[in-house]
Amino acid sequence: MLKSLHQDERGNAGIEFALLAPIMLLLYFGLAELTVAMMAERRASHAASVVGDLVTQSSTMNATQMTDIFNVGNALLKPFPTTPLHMRVTSVKADAAGVAKVTWSRGQGMSGMSTGAAVAGFPAGMLAAGDSLVMAEVQYSYTSSLGQVLPSALSFSNTFYIRPRKSPEVVWTTG
Repeated sequence: MLKSLHQDERGNAGIEFALLAPIMLLLYFGLAELTVAMMAERRASHAASVVGDLVTQSSTMNATQMTDIFNVGNALLKPFPTTPLHMRVTSVKADAAGVAKVTWSRGQGMSGMSTGAAVAGFPAGMLAAGDSLVMAEVQYSYTSSLGQVLPSALSFSNTFYIRPRKSPEVVWTTG
C-alpha cells in the first residue's frame, strides 16, 4: 500500500502551485509597487521642472506668485499625496569671480537658502561672471500603500538649473 501511495502523482501540480504561487504573487506585487514608486519620482521631478520653468518666465517674482507656482507643483503630483513633497526655488547669480551666489530663495516644506551664500555643488562652467540661473529643487518621500515589498519610504531628490527667459535675472519683489 505504501508503495502505491509513493508512486501516485495525482497531486504534484497542486503542490507545485502551492509552493510557487506565493513567490509569484510577491514578485508581481513587488514590481507593481516599484512601478508606482517610479511614477511618483517622475511626477515629483516634473513638478520641480515646471515650477522652475514658471519662475523663469517672469522677470520679477513675489510671495503671492511663488505660492501659486508651488500650488501648481502640488497639483502636478496628484494622485500622490503632496505632504511629503518639498520644493525650493533659488535665484543664483555668478559674481565677478564667477562664484555662484544666492540672490533669493523660497521653499515649500524646505527652508530657503541664505541670500549671498555660495551654492555648493553647482555644476562647473554653467555660469559665467554676471550670469543668473534659477535652481529648482525637489525632495519627495514615497511610502507604498501596500508596504509589503517596500516597507520603508523611498526618498527622491532632483535639481534643475534653468536660465531666465524674459530678463537676465528674475528679481524678487515685495509687492
